[in-house]
Amino acid sequence: MTRSVPFGEVRLFGDRALLIGVAGARSARLLVTVLEDALRGADVELVSGQDSVCIVARDPDAELGAFRAVVHDVLGAAPAAPPPMALDEPEGRLVTIPCAFDGPDLAEVAALAGCSSDEVVALLTSEPLTVGVVGFSPGFAYLDGLPAPLREVPRRARPRPVVPAGSVALANGHAAVYPTASPGGWQLVGRTGVPLFSLDEPPYAALVPGDRVQFTVGGAGEPAEPAPLRARAWSPPSGARPVFEVLAPGLRAVVQDAGRRNVAASGVPGAGPADPVSCALANGVAGNAPGAPVLEVTGGGTRVRGLGPCHVAVAGAAPPVRVDGRDVAPGQLVPFAEGQVLEIGALVRGCRTYVAVAGGLIGPAVFGSQSSDELSGLGPGPLGRGARLYAGAWTPPLGDHLAPGAATELPAGGEPVELRVVPGPHAERFDPGVLDRLAAAAFEVGSASNRVGLRLQADGAREWGEAGGELDSQPMVTGAVQLPPGGEPVVLLPDHATLGGYPVPAVVIAADHGVLGQCGPGTVVRLVPVGQKDAAEALRARRRAMAKAVLGHYPLAAG
Repeated sequence: MTRSVPFGEVRLFGDRALLIGVAGARSARLLVTVLEDALRGADVELVSGQDSVCIVARDPDAELGAFRAVVHDVLGAAPAAPPPMALDEPEGRLVTIPCAFDGPDLAEVAALAGCSSDEVVALLTSEPLTVGVVGFSPGFAYLDGLPAPLREVPRRARPRPVVPAGSVALANGHAAVYPTASPGGWQLVGRTGVPLFSLDEPPYAALVPGDRVQFTVGGAGEPAEPAPLRARAWSPPSGARPVFEVLAPGLRAVVQDAGRRNVAASGVPGAGPADPVSCALANGVAGNAPGAPVLEVTGGGTRVRGLGPCHVAVAGAAPPVRVDGRDVAPGQLVPFAEGQVLEIGALVRGCRTYVAVAGGLIGPAVFGSQSSDELSGLGPGPLGRGARLYAGAWTPPLGDHLAPGAATELPAGGEPVELRVVPGPHAERFDPGVLDRLAAAAFEVGSASNRVGLRLQADGAREWGEAGGELDSQPMVTGAVQLPPGGEPVVLLPDHATLGGYPVPAVVIAADHGVLGQCGPGTVVRLVPVGQKDAAEALRARRRAMAKAVLGHYPLAAG
């Protein structure tokens, strides 16, 4: 394994984040603590990895240069290595995890380690391992201290779209248990029924850095898979207005808001709208804040019946919208009455559209957000037939309609979608010219793509020139283009894992995240390299256009 960033170096991670090299997981946690104080009041997300810390700027007006200066000041005063453990610092708890060692990759791991499958199990259960960092997905703990033969086991060349919850896995010098079902590239050697993450009460994650984990061979009758996460029952608060009953959810309909903040350190994805531009514009027409909860519809085919009077706006992917069979222009504020039926037809200029209700939707929140994410299953999840949705009180003014072309729409006629990218933080991991080689390819979005990430398939066999080896797991950002050894790039969307170990040669710029969120399976994509100045100007232009996109005021008073 190799370091993701040299110690003390600060690199750009796309156009809205910085990646900082540190001496190890303990140094990363220390740096996060110091930066939390130094950046107090700044709208940022701080995430630590095995040997790196990431600062993600959420405020579009924030200048990364100012954050870089703060980091240099902090690093200048920081020791070259983490301070020794204080004498009174308690030793971590010893947690025993019984396992069934029957994973699909056990034989391959044995071959890679140069031993038998039984010897792999004996090595893995010989001594306790230590939690170095928690991340990737909720409660996912990276365990250090593997015996030497197991430290050389690499990640899989192609990550699995879904790894079952409870899977015991090895990769890149670490062991781990997948607390929830998620994509993953680790080698699966077993499974356990011990729950490592819950929604019931803090700290939610069963393991914390410093804890020791002893794997054992499970006995007869012990569960080998954890129970699924279950959210608490929810009842609408006083004053909530019933607005929709779901008649047909379509391919997928979920509630999304601005997403979760300050929980990435526990491995919880940020979630939020896949197309933040169309979400903000639908909310703008409905008189809501940009991140107010909305209905995100994937693919179309969604029908809802009105449960009470409200005002609705639909934006994104140029959807056919009908109320009681009558066509309504997308982006137009629509008065909606009890008993009426709103229908979103099949989407043809993208894969997601957003339904905003004046007052914003009200529903159960997990970690301060109503969003549902596909990586961990947090949030209410996809709506089913008969689900009821509620909204809060609204106040004028409401918008009237959107300027033509304001919401995100993909090119007509199946023309390739251009996603602008800046260089990623791992340039030295690839041969020179990797961005040019990526830009020369036409990619098709694969069928296994979702809100976690787009799996890109190139037109013919391609050699990207990866230098070889693996990275220690580091923080990830939306828009990161990961390049696994198998050669098929993965572009991360809002439900992405908080940490990852595949190198990143490019990052989709923030101004194009709306377009990125509209790329469904079958979309042809081209990556277009640009510079950091171009990315900054594109974001400013995007924000100027959005500020002018909502036109008129709907002639109503609240009541």
